[in-house]
Amino acid sequence: MTDTTESDATESEHAEPGETATAEAEGVTARYEETDAERLLTFSADGRTATVAQNREGYAMLKVRSGPDGDELERYYGFDMALDHAAELVGVAAHDLPVPGAAADMGM
Repeated sequence: MTDTTESDATESEHAEPGETATAEAEGVTARYEETDAERLLTFSADGRTATVAQNREGYAMLKVRSGPDGDELERYYGFDMALDHAAELVGVAAHDLPVPGAAADMGM
């Protein structure tokens, strides 16, 4: 997970349903959004995408998908493990993934 700073990231701290928060670092863009049913954290880099999804209540396992509406590939209890898988899908190291502040509490 990249610790984003003002110099290398743009970030919006809190997302309400329908709003988004974003962060960028090391060529990776992260977009966090909340729908009526889920919290979605989508990473994109070089045309590849991966999404980490969790129910809005925040108590279910994290699902890694190929994109916001993509097929579920795997489930994880821990945010770090879900980020590892997402990083693999977008072709970067997990520590290079920027995580918007609003998404930092995802996981069980």
